[in-house]
This record gives sequence, structure tokens and C-alpha cells, in this order.
Amino acid sequence: MNAHAAQMQQHAFVTGNLGYLAPSQDKPYQYMTPPPAGAAWHNTDYEQRACRIVNARRVAASLSLEDNGFELLDCPSKVADFNDAAQVQGVYYRELEQLALELTGGLHALVFDHQLRQREAGRTALGFGREAALPTPTALGRVHNDYTESSGPRRLRQLMPEMAQDHPFLILNFWRPVAHAAIDTPLALCDARSFAMQDWACADLIYPDRKGEIYLGRYADGHRWYYYPAMTPEDMLVFVSFDSRLDSTARMTPHCAFDDPLAPEDAPPRRSIEARCLVILD
Repeated sequence: MNAHAAQMQQHAFVTGNLGYLAPSQDKPYQYMTPPPAGAAWHNTDYEQRACRIVNARRVAASLSLEDNGFELLDCPSKVADFNDAAQVQGVYYRELEQLALELTGGLHALVFDHQLRQREAGRTALGFGREAALPTPTALGRVHNDYTESSGPRRLRQLMPEMAQDHPFLILNFWRPVAHAAIDTPLALCDARSFAMQDWACADLIYPDRKGEIYLGRYADGHRWYYYPAMTPEDMLVFVSFDSRLDSTARMTPHCAFDDPLAPEDAPPRRSIEARCLVILD
């Protein structure tokens, strides 16, 4: 780790711009491929909010997957090349499934997808993951959660229909940098206890053959944001995307990529891999 990255890990907090859903009376939607003639790509507007984002490394002992919805692990992988899909699916998926069972005490674990992402070189404002191919990508990360009260159980029925009626379950997200430390565009996570259900808005993701649903976040005072500056490829961030147990403390974890104001201008574009894992609980 270079000296600048080490210094970034020491500060108490930064102020970063996060994208919250602007007020609207309509259900948000976004087409994930070119829409029908005459239809808009999306009907969403976002408002940038300057948020205090605490250095979670300095308070790591007080944060946990169970209580806050996220946790950082020291977790090197045996995968030599994350661009090799065969290695990722044959080695990395098995590593994550074993880790998911150890973290949760679950009965079964199934990693069902992954995505490699790279910040676009030369950009001056943050674009959001899958929107890179859109004609007018958003200029900032979006506060969101990948599953809703409807789409979480739907995913279970699709992947493990035999388990859908009998067992509680989790969907975990495993996120790590690839090739080099994540200096320029880290991931901010909100303490799940500080984010109320009324702060969520259901949004449709429209594909040619199906419709998905995610939550987009609305701004409210009291959201407590954290991040782990200068994460290395040996670091693994795990967070809860969905917990079917209504009495759990951390059922969903709001998250959002943001531009770290402390990152040097010559920081290499962030490369990362995220994978989602379904965990059947006892």
C-alpha cells in the first residue's frame, strides 16, 4: 500500500455527494436496454446530498453484519484472474458459499451471479454501474438496495423453489476491489438501523423479457454513512441485500458509490467485483 492510501485510512470522515431520489408522485422506472420508440429511458431525478461518511476502519469493532448490515473481512482469494469467468464461477463462487455459511450458520448457500465493474477512465463525475451504456448516465451514485420485499422472495422462488415456503433466507452481497486498491470511488454503506422503511421507494428495472424491482433511497436526517477507505484486493466487504426475517435488526443495507474527495487525481480507475449469494437459514 502506498503512503497516500495509508494516510487515507487514518482520517475520521469525509464529506461526499450521494444521490438520493428526488420527490415524485410516480413509481420510478428505468429501462435497462433501449426502450420502445417514444418511451423515455427513465422517469427518475436525483438530488445530490453532501453527507458525512465516517471512516469505518476507525470504528470497525463496533460494526457487524448482524447489527449494522455490513462488515469488512480480511479474505484473500485463490482466483488468479477475475476476468476469467470460469475461474470466478468455479473457484470464487465456492469460496463465497463456504464463507456465507460460516458467517451465518446457514444450511445452504448459492452464489447466483457476479459483475465486474470499472470506473470509466477520464470521467469527472460518477456514473452508476450498469448505466454506463445509457445515453445519459446519472452523474452520481444512487442510494439503493438491490432487492425489495417483493423481489427478494421472488429471487428465492426462482433459484430454490423447494425452499421458498419453509425457511428464512438471506441474500448477501460480497464486494471487493480487483487488481489494485479502491482509491477513487469507494462504496458507502448506511447503518441499516438509521434507514426507515418510509425512506425507500420501489423502482422498476425493465428488461426485454422481464421486470425487476429495487429500492431507491429518499433523503432523511439521521442516515449514518460509513466507508472503508483504500480497500485492497485482500479486503472483502459483505453486506445484507435482503433478510426475510422481519425481526432482524439489519434487513437491507443502503449503499452508494461516491467520489472520495481525498483521492489523488492520478488514482487508477476503480475495478471491483460483486457477487450475490442466497443463504438458506435454519
